[in-house]
Amino acid sequence: MSTVADPAVRPRGALRLMIDPTFGGLFWAKILSVVGVWTHCIVAAVVVFDATGSALMVGLVGVVQFGPQLIFSPLSGKWADLGNPVRQILIGRLLCVVGSGGIAVFLAAMPGVTGAGAAVTVLVGSTVLGIGFVIGGPAMQSIVPSLIRDGELPTAMALNSVPMTIGRLAGPILGAVLTAQLSAAAAFGASAVLSLVFAIFVVIAKFPAPKKRRSDVDYSVRAALRYVRDDHSLFLALIAVATVGLAADPSITLVPSMAAELGGGTHLVGALSAGFGGGAALGLVALGLTRGKVSPPSTSAVGLWLLGLGCLLLAVSSGIAMAISGFALAGVGFGWAMAGLGTVVQERAPDELRGRVMALWMVGFVGSRPAAAAVLGGTADHWSVHGAFLIAAVLTLVVAVFWQLHARRGLGPSVPMTFV
Repeated sequence: MSTVADPAVRPRGALRLMIDPTFGGLFWAKILSVVGVWTHCIVAAVVVFDATGSALMVGLVGVVQFGPQLIFSPLSGKWADLGNPVRQILIGRLLCVVGSGGIAVFLAAMPGVTGAGAAVTVLVGSTVLGIGFVIGGPAMQSIVPSLIRDGELPTAMALNSVPMTIGRLAGPILGAVLTAQLSAAAAFGASAVLSLVFAIFVVIAKFPAPKKRRSDVDYSVRAALRYVRDDHSLFLALIAVATVGLAADPSITLVPSMAAELGGGTHLVGALSAGFGGGAALGLVALGLTRGKVSPPSTSAVGLWLLGLGCLLLAVSSGIAMAISGFALAGVGFGWAMAGLGTVVQERAPDELRGRVMALWMVGFVGSRPAAAAVLGGTADHWSVHGAFLIAAVLTLVVAVFWQLHARRGLGPSVPMTFV
């Protein structure tokens, strides 16, 4: 798990990790990249909703963007264990540049395009972006332990959640402002530029050499599936990760519908989605103040409860202030849940299986979003946006109960690793 063998070397704190040339460089570059990704997500939702007026069509953006995770993530994780994860990260991010940049170029060249033309353009570009996610995502997650020392994983995983948190906060604001003040093409262009900056960092950074392939290790996807099946704590943690992904999806998919119901426009879309990101940022600050006194299982359990209660508040919200509060509470829960569950999964994943286990993490977190987008978007269209949030709340709170009961009993040791 660690690149440092000397046990006398003390683990570094968050500040020292953030200024480390490799881990810190990746941390700061990832922030820019994730801001770009969430800029793309919110602008895609706005453009498609304006073009079709349908929450289900907005959900389709999530389907094409995150659907490839369900099919190709395990294979991508296998590549990360077998080959060069840094190269995978670079290829994936360049595809994100192509996806966002392609939409920007098309919309700039045809500023009058509306309706199905605009929607199809966004769907095609978002599909390319999704393929980039599936190629680079597992490698980006699995490389983290190779950049740190023993004892630094909880701190590193908490920091690993910061780019996602800042992205959810700043991305919607940037996307909404650029779309309202300039154009959707400008917003997609900004997203492409930010992803390009990340790709440039990957090219110039010095990462550890790829692991050599071992003859005694089974590198099949089945080996990872068997391991997860036998480690009940890891299996349940991945179920919880999928639930977090499902409950977090409404912060994009349902925001345009919620804003329209509240009588607001693009600026309110950005404010509501940024409320989620702001809550997640506040949650991570609060988590940092605990100084590791709360265990990862307990952290994730609290996060699941807060995420579910935030969705429940949104299900009964009747005004802008209440809606923003609901998104903020859900965001706090999201930050805690992802930091805790990320640490649990990384700690229980053997080095030889890390790429494939983190691929399953991606399948759960990102792969659950197409189903969430379709179910919750369809519910918002045919019932109400409040009903969609109610479904998300109930599912999250049920999983929170099971995870907390399991965590109280103790997660137990990881299963013995067998090589076939």
